[in-house]
Amino acid sequence: MIWTNWARTVSVTPVRQEQPASADELSDAVRRAVKEGHQVRVVGGGHSFSPAAATEGVQLNLDRMTALHRVERDPDTGHALVTVGAGMRLRQLNQVLAERGLAMQNLGDIDQQSVAGAISTGTHGTGARFGGLATRVRALTIVGPDGEVTRATSTEHHDLFEASRLGLGATGVLSTVTIEAVPAFDLHAVEDVLPVERVFEELGHLVDETDHFEFFWFPTANRVQTLSNTRVEASADPGGHMGVGRRLRRMAAAARTFVDEEVLSNTALELANRTATAFPAVTPTLNAVAARALRPRTYTAPSYEVLCTNRRVRFRETEYAVPRALVVDVLREIDGWLRRTGENVPFPMEIRFAPADDVWLSTAYGRDTAYIAVQQYWRLPYSRYFDAAERIFTAVGGRPHWGKLHTRDAEYLEGQYRRLPDFRRVRDAADPEGVFANPYTRRVLGG
Repeated sequence: MIWTNWARTVSVTPVRQEQPASADELSDAVRRAVKEGHQVRVVGGGHSFSPAAATEGVQLNLDRMTALHRVERDPDTGHALVTVGAGMRLRQLNQVLAERGLAMQNLGDIDQQSVAGAISTGTHGTGARFGGLATRVRALTIVGPDGEVTRATSTEHHDLFEASRLGLGATGVLSTVTIEAVPAFDLHAVEDVLPVERVFEELGHLVDETDHFEFFWFPTANRVQTLSNTRVEASADPGGHMGVGRRLRRMAAAARTFVDEEVLSNTALELANRTATAFPAVTPTLNAVAARALRPRTYTAPSYEVLCTNRRVRFRETEYAVPRALVVDVLREIDGWLRRTGENVPFPMEIRFAPADDVWLSTAYGRDTAYIAVQQYWRLPYSRYFDAAERIFTAVGGRPHWGKLHTRDAEYLEGQYRRLPDFRRVRDAADPEGVFANPYTRRVLGG
């Protein structure tokens, strides 16, 4: 059976794929693979562009390990520790939380990943005060190469916890994940189209004064789409009751979102990219038209409905975390390269923001961060574009997203992650024979 990821950048034939449905079955699957001399990797939603999940050994799929195990509420703060099966998809997690009056503090822009895959590769959203998903992890259960299960927290097996909450699955297989959720909230979303130079000039204010700010920039266009999302009180109680007026407004917002996402974004973007593929000379015009065609809109909806979108147009992506203070300089350099070369790129860049955190292998470790996602339509070549962007990113100490395409190796990454030696020490103790390794983890983590 050939396994292929969503972006069609990785295809591999594992010796077999197993789908354990319980912790005992998961332990047995690992023991069996080790006894037969196979390496083990776990696949979630397949949304990593990098070969993080690839293996010619045993590939474990945790789609049957999606149970809600427990919810422990703090009556003083309203926060809750929510423990779920590691294979639960983010979309299901969002629904589980919403039904209990809870929400994730922050989310990325898609919800198709598994919980384990999202935290293990460093999935993040945007917001100057809200870190990536791994920053909200409070406990893990991890299956080692001997099939034994270890519970790790910040106080119990501390180093294993730090290495495993964002560790590419290199320390073992995550069985359950405990995440700190917050009381449910809505987001007041304001989408606008602004001159790129104005956004650059006002970027500090836009990022710091908005809970969740990001923008999309079609290459060489002079206007960008900004997304500014502000937290407001949830309009429904955990049971879903709301007034008729609020319900009608929610329905109207949902209908408008469907039109904007499915018709104006996905359908139009697919058509524009197919046109640019067939007729490269028209790409600058298409990008300018796309930037002008975007229209402002304002709506309010539950946080997960605003933060997560349906992205149906297939693409390839490299994304780097750069020091926030340098983001405008980096973007100007990428724009200059695109203008000089005339590279055929009909897909927008996405720019997001995050605060410094203390997760060992987080791309935001120790510094306020801007993320620049460089994307290309899947039918078009991407190597020259991505290589040029990568040279610009690495010149300022950029850190590649672990789940996106890049060419960095452990030698480069050692200069970016001062805790990488600590990570390797923990990994080597947890998995001395490299059962959970693959060529990608060896390249980026060393050993």
